[in-house]
Amino acid sequence: MAHRTLKLLTVAAAAAAAALLGGTTASAATTAVTWSTDHSAATSSGTRWLEKGGSILASTLTVQGELKNTGAGCFSLWSMTVHDFTPTPARKIATQCGPGTTPVSFKVRYAPTTTSSVYVCKDGGSQDCGQRTSITHWPIQQPAAPAPSAR
Repeated sequence: MAHRTLKLLTVAAAAAAAALLGGTTASAATTAVTWSTDHSAATSSGTRWLEKGGSILASTLTVQGELKNTGAGCFSLWSMTVHDFTPTPARKIATQCGPGTTPVSFKVRYAPTTTSSVYVCKDGGSQDCGQRTSITHWPIQQPAAPAPSAR
């Protein structure tokens, strides 16, 4: 019974996502949504967007930005993704040692049941880290800005 309920929920989520994503245009697919996260003397920020594939299960979440360190030591940006309720190992995206800025760019296979987050850690490891920031919360694609109202 629990397996059937989980299957129904997964199908319903996929159908809802297909309805939401199916109406997007090519220009909307490249509209970016901002993200940011920090820890101690380091900040990381940028934009993210969804690139539609041939089907709802073949999309790609593209993430770009920068990791900036204003203090001593090394800081790294890490990403953690969960596909279909199964976590993948955390992966180090970029590292900046000492003051400076390093570019950030990575892609994540995306489906309606994907969740992904980014976070900054000190000293290249994953023990002393800041809060995780979701990069898969809605909207994945930024909605069009409303037209200015006439007065």
